[in-house]
Amino acid sequence: MTVITRFAPSPTGYLHVGGARTALFSYLFARHHNGRFVLRIEDTDTERSTEASVQAIFDGMQWLGLEYDGEVMFQSQNLPRYAENIQQLLDQGAAYYCNCSKERLQNLREQQMAAGEKPRYDGHCRDLALEKAGDTIVRFKTPQTGEVKFKDHIRGEITVQNQELDDLVIARADGMPTYNFSVVIDDADMGITHVIRGDDHINNTPRQINIYKALGLPVPEFGHVPMILGDDGARLSKRHGAVSVMQYAEDGYLPEAVLNYLVRLGWSHGDQELFSRENMVELFDLSGVNKAPSSFNTSKLDWINQQYLQQAEPKRLADLLLQRLRFLQITPPDGIDLEAVVILLRERAHTINELADMALFLLQPLETYDPDSDKKAFKESAIEALTTLHRHVEQVSEWADADLHQLIADVVSELEVGFGKVGMPLRVALTGKAQGPANDEIMRILGQEESLSRIASAQQFVRNKFTA
Repeated sequence: MTVITRFAPSPTGYLHVGGARTALFSYLFARHHNGRFVLRIEDTDTERSTEASVQAIFDGMQWLGLEYDGEVMFQSQNLPRYAENIQQLLDQGAAYYCNCSKERLQNLREQQMAAGEKPRYDGHCRDLALEKAGDTIVRFKTPQTGEVKFKDHIRGEITVQNQELDDLVIARADGMPTYNFSVVIDDADMGITHVIRGDDHINNTPRQINIYKALGLPVPEFGHVPMILGDDGARLSKRHGAVSVMQYAEDGYLPEAVLNYLVRLGWSHGDQELFSRENMVELFDLSGVNKAPSSFNTSKLDWINQQYLQQAEPKRLADLLLQRLRFLQITPPDGIDLEAVVILLRERAHTINELADMALFLLQPLETYDPDSDKKAFKESAIEALTTLHRHVEQVSEWADADLHQLIADVVSELEVGFGKVGMPLRVALTGKAQGPANDEIMRILGQEESLSRIASAQQFVRNKFTA
């Protein structure tokens, strides 16, 4: 048997984190078993489905690198097939027309809830043999005895008594099929062997199994993935931060880091934290998926992304950094080596956006000094240190080959002071702050002319400060 899994989102919004994790688990399961992973767009909700949302799904899948096999299937193009199977159930007496009004159904629901009963359709039209009319819907005749039993790859064996299920709607008055019916037809037609989806669908599974059996279709295996919670224990939502996959792209995360975080969001392999795509495919199995909900932790995602920033090619990160700078409408100075900027700062950054923010002091004119750093570093003695530094920097003939660390050490030796008496004023002169990378590395990237300019500006600033 060839394993075939699917990802079947509804195009009613962006590709969210939960959907992306479901897609990833389905993708990995198929790839692990040398099977196929297919994509289906469930767009029968014509009022809410949009082309923009379809594109958002494609964009998210492409960014994450979740390549699907074959052509994309759209439910909206399969309406004749649904109608054919609905008619088959009607013809064999496994479905019936129902004309119960919304008012009757609402009253029934209120009566059942008042009596402490589970709200469910009472089968009023089940044996009336109604004909199709403008306001009739189609209901499936759920067996009234027996049970539905299936082995969930994550939850274990699940048994539901048929008497607990009601006669669900399988076609609306306009003929449009409902979710529980259309997915059965699609999964059967597409040869889906394993349905991996969120556990909010677990109550739908016994209903769908009854439809499979009524139509004589093979029943796939199921695995229901627990939901994702925010760090406050509530269901993940916009208030917890970015939940759209492409928002993470915009926020400067790397796709492989997001994939790594998603695979660990409810699945584990010992204590291993970092997984290449090849690792994921090799090791993934549904038996490793937790039964309990997972909590989304942005700090953990940041840590994982930082690990991937350290491993990524500087050229790739430099390109991403340039994209971010363009978004910020910042043009790097001519001759600036963005790869060198990346290598200098990436150990401190968690995202490309954070890296860009850290790099601004290298890419824009330095106009102010941090007040606390000014107070700490720019004492009157800094005038001599900066003047001497300026002279030594000015005397360098070949900047690319100069040992700038030794240059700073020579100034320290000449002035017969501690390294901090030179290094601290120099760092604030170069960056505007007391904390930052090594001075010689900063100077190397800034270049000789800009380094001289910043040292001279700081020198004048300190002079003004003590002669005013």
